Amino acid sequence: MPFEPFDRSRLRLRPLAERVHDLDRSCLVFPDGPREPFEHEALPVLAERIVEAAGAGRAVIFCCGAHVLRKGNGPLLIDLMERGLLTHLALNGAGAIHDFELAMIGATCESVARYVAEGQFGLWNETGRINEAIRQGHQDGIGLGEAVGRMIEQREFPHRETSVLAAGFRLGVPVTVHVGVGLDIIHEHPNCDGAALGAASYTDFLVFTQSVTRLEGGVFLNIGTAVMGPEVYLKALSMARNVAHQQGRRIRQFTTAVFDLPELGTELRSEAPKTDPRYYFRPYKTVLVRTVAEGGQSYYVQGDHALTVPALYDQIVARAGEGKGEGEGSNT
Repeated sequence: MPFEPFDRSRLRLRPLAERVHDLDRSCLVFPDGPREPFEHEALPVLAERIVEAAGAGRAVIFCCGAHVLRKGNGPLLIDLMERGLLTHLALNGAGAIHDFELAMIGATCESVARYVAEGQFGLWNETGRINEAIRQGHQDGIGLGEAVGRMIEQREFPHRETSVLAAGFRLGVPVTVHVGVGLDIIHEHPNCDGAALGAASYTDFLVFTQSVTRLEGGVFLNIGTAVMGPEVYLKALSMARNVAHQQGRRIRQFTTAVFDLPELGTELRSEAPKTDPRYYFRPYKTVLVRTVAEGGQSYYVQGDHALTVPALYDQIVARAGEGKGEGEGSNT
């Protein structure tokens, strides 16, 4: 006999209007908005590499955790996509949910401590519309990110202009979403189709892998994602290198960077020993060491994403010779 599954039909969903939101659109950072100063020696180097890679038709890939969007960086990422300076944006499932909710109602985030106590955490009716988008996207043979971005754009969500998913759909820039089943609040909902969810996110993985095939001479940034980013990147790079090797090519001369909060020390060119807790921080050993061991270069930028991402954006735009220069509004 099969094991008994939970009966989702017994769940009670409430409208988002009843939820207390922890974030609204006031968190958003715009290209011409104010900045808190942040400097790091790696930022000018990374900006130069990104501009060069984009100009040469190479991949510029950002893998971002949800906090990158929660810190308001969506408009900056959109501007880079519009300028052709960001060729692929990868998100986890939570990032897609925050982007969706901000586009739909102009607010997102809830207190886990407050709502889990009453069994209401994540069970908000309108957010479940993401599952509708995923199911339809799967039927149409497109990936999860494109499917959700399509819904935001075509159904004219009120704040779609600051949605990275909608921007990706509108601009033809892949914004992929890489999920683990059971990790996101929409997986609680009765309308979640696990088969469609898995298939749509797997399509996104293959789209991501195709972008990685153009990483020679390109740039990969892992920003605020400790598991999704390095693990998806690792498998995609192995697949891309497998095919390149058969064709007599190599994917080894590229630049990587990790933007995160932990203190990792100054010697980041070799792996920490297994007795060192840093060994188990995947962005360190995967992004900074192992995958660039054959000739690439890597950098670590420690700091709050509310500071580091806008500072990087300003450096990129300055070096692209567009928008802000070295003067007003720049952190250089």
